[in-house]
Amino acid sequence: QVQLVESGGGLVQAGGSLRLSCAASGRTFSSYAIGWFRQAPGKERDFVAAISRLGVTSSYADSVKGRFAISRDNAKNTVYLHMNSLKPEDTALYYCAADLVLGRIVAGTLTNDFWGQGTQVTVSS
Repeated sequence: QVQLVESGGGLVQAGGSLRLSCAASGRTFSSYAIGWFRQAPGKERDFVAAISRLGVTSSYADSVKGRFAISRDNAKNTVYLHMNSLKPEDTALYYCAADLVLGRIVAGTLTNDFWGQGTQVTVSS
């Protein structure tokens, strides 16, 4: 199985940028598609972005298209979420998750899935 650890969150002013990292254990990291989700207090978990096993295909929620970019470095067992033009609405706890099938991540119906503990992103107005 894969263990995931998120990092890179923090407090940033609206319009600023952050880069989140999702570090994974195991030699089979490249076998998994990786996704990012976020959850604000009192709200449900929402899909943000996902990337395929080799980084060829990516998918984004409409709310972050043009502002966020997902990438991966399989040699470092790490997936990144580059967050630009941040808005207060982006404030949430951000999680990464792994699944063998990219479509299940996009749909939020993960089965062969693993989750990290999250990293907090707070955007001030």
